[in-house]
Amino acid sequence: MDVLRRNTDYALRAMVNLARHYSRESVSTRQIASQEDISYQLACKILQRLHNAKLVESCMGPRGGFRLSREPSKINLLELIRAIQGPVRLNRCLLGSNGCPQQPNCATSRRLAELQEYIDGYLGGITLDEISESTKTNKKKPESSAKT
Repeated sequence: MDVLRRNTDYALRAMVNLARHYSRESVSTRQIASQEDISYQLACKILQRLHNAKLVESCMGPRGGFRLSREPSKINLLELIRAIQGPVRLNRCLLGSNGCPQQPNCATSRRLAELQEYIDGYLGGITLDEISESTKTNKKKPESSAKT
């Protein structure tokens, strides 16, 4: 089972694309779909979910499209994941009152809760700005040449 679903990966790619255009202009859905290799229909659905989560704003008009609703440094990976696929949970026992009835007596529940807190903190600490900067760096790195 994948922790990050395919739609979440597409949403992350779309958000990185928008981060690269931040403070310049809005980006059309077609442009995002084409540049990020996402079907147009799926890009529309993903951008609508991101809009509903208030992570992006839509701009109407001939030069319309989408743009980030706030600075890339103020958007983290955890909120992006939650907007597209809901909360990331290790186990159903961590869902609170709707979780496992054995939780009060469970030997592993406390450890799983600690790991869940770590995962949420880790994902919450990664900003869109950091991700988009690392992709710029990776694209600019020259290929290393083998010496003989």
